[in-house]
Amino acid sequence: MKMKKTDIGVVVVMYLVCAFFYWQTTGLDKDSQTYPTFTITLLFGLTTLYLLQMLVNAKRYGVESGKDEVFKDFKPLQFFVCLGLVVLYLVVMHFLGFYIATIAFMLAVLLFLKVPIVQTIITVVAINLLVYLAFTTFLGVKLPAGLLF
Repeated sequence: MKMKKTDIGVVVVMYLVCAFFYWQTTGLDKDSQTYPTFTITLLFGLTTLYLLQMLVNAKRYGVESGKDEVFKDFKPLQFFVCLGLVVLYLVVMHFLGFYIATIAFMLAVLLFLKVPIVQTIITVVAINLLVYLAFTTFLGVKLPAGLLF
């Protein structure tokens, strides 16, 4: 499998994400830095492994542009509707809280993308249950409650 030049951008963005979140983590108390630092280190390690895999593939099989494949199946309507729904999600979360906004957002996006209704319901219930159990119950993270509640 040839290395694609476009994957270099992915690696750079991932390293920038790691650096940004590490910088944000340094402002936390020492006790609060453990989990974020672990997650950032894991992401940094996986990105480095991907970079090494890319370099090995470049040496073995060569390098290709990859530009032809990046936007091959791009659907502008899907992209801009989903982007608009993300912005609306952030606004709605501010007023109605995390759980209500997340349920509405997931339903809107999955129905817009024509995901079958049974899979949509299972996905919405499973993700929200997982978030509740992991963040609210296990980690004790306070998720946005919204101004109206």
